Amino acid sequence: MDKTTAQSVQLRIVDRIADIPSTQWDALTDGNPFLSHAFLLALEASGAATTDTGWQAQFLTLRQDDKLVAGMPLYLKYHSYGEYVFDWAWANAYEQHGLTYYPKLLCAVPFSPVTGPRALAATAELRKQLIRIALQLAQELGVSSLHCLFPGEAEAQAMQQAGMMLRQGVQFHWHNADYADFDAYLACMSHDKRKKIKQERRKVSEAGISFSRIKGSDITQEQLAFFLQCYNHTYRLHRSTPYLNMDFFARLKAALPDNIMLVLAMRGGRPIASALNIYTPDTLYGRYWGAVEYHPGLHFDTCYYQAIEFCIAEKIRLFEGGAQGEHKLARGFLPTVTWSAHWLAHAEFSRAVEHFLAHETQGMARYTDELNERNPFKQS
Repeated sequence: MDKTTAQSVQLRIVDRIADIPSTQWDALTDGNPFLSHAFLLALEASGAATTDTGWQAQFLTLRQDDKLVAGMPLYLKYHSYGEYVFDWAWANAYEQHGLTYYPKLLCAVPFSPVTGPRALAATAELRKQLIRIALQLAQELGVSSLHCLFPGEAEAQAMQQAGMMLRQGVQFHWHNADYADFDAYLACMSHDKRKKIKQERRKVSEAGISFSRIKGSDITQEQLAFFLQCYNHTYRLHRSTPYLNMDFFARLKAALPDNIMLVLAMRGGRPIASALNIYTPDTLYGRYWGAVEYHPGLHFDTCYYQAIEFCIAEKIRLFEGGAQGEHKLARGFLPTVTWSAHWLAHAEFSRAVEHFLAHETQGMARYTDELNERNPFKQS
């Protein structure tokens, strides 16, 4: 679909990221690895996010003088899996009233509950224009709804001004206060929390488990294959199907070697657990993990403490621990508000959701306050 706007900017809806020039797309992402052309292409080319899996790409692109000046990762979705902002209750309500909820339009990075820009553009006006175009497309396609997941707060406010409803969530993030080492970090925590973490790490060490942290280009094929074994095992334990496959991870390692760090846990000379993290000079994102043996404290050390040590060593200021998980609070991860924006075509359901979100937001504020009262750090 091609269309020329009043501002002489050409709109094109693209159904494959492979058809968008990578250098032009990446120029709009501000270095965010999850929005990079390589990450999105790995999802597409590996078959993880395609029409066959319920992710039909409808990427919005704006071009001016044959140059890409704005873009939005947009998908027609035929289910609500892999999103981490749950609208199953809304879909069920539609079905109970004889209405169709799917397909819906979704602006998001598949399988990635990571905050970042969603309307990628060279100017604020182009960002606003992208949001308006997405809403117009939803109306033209006759879908039930448009959802934008994990935008930044300022972008969420712009979406609200365009007519979308805002929803809040909570994640747990670790902040680097220029700690000299892990012990300096622990010294800032309350006695009980510090003691518990030391006990967890001691149990892991006494079990004969050691760790190595390996950056992207140094990860061997054998190590990557073991990680995939762990990743798949975790999904099987939860009786679900993995979203990602070896092709995806291999493409990611090849395309973004400077943004990947693998934690490998060893016992008796063989690997027993691993975690794959994505990072930039400013932020580390805890993403994927698994183990083939159970040991008390192994999950926390592999996923959190090793990553914290890496952040301290690399002077990375923020560690986003991923979706959900109150257990992260006691380990120094503080509650952080996340955002999503929603538009529903059905007027009556839109009013009902708006009423629900007003109550949910009040509850979220109380929940965040309660979490902050359980802050694990020493009180000054």
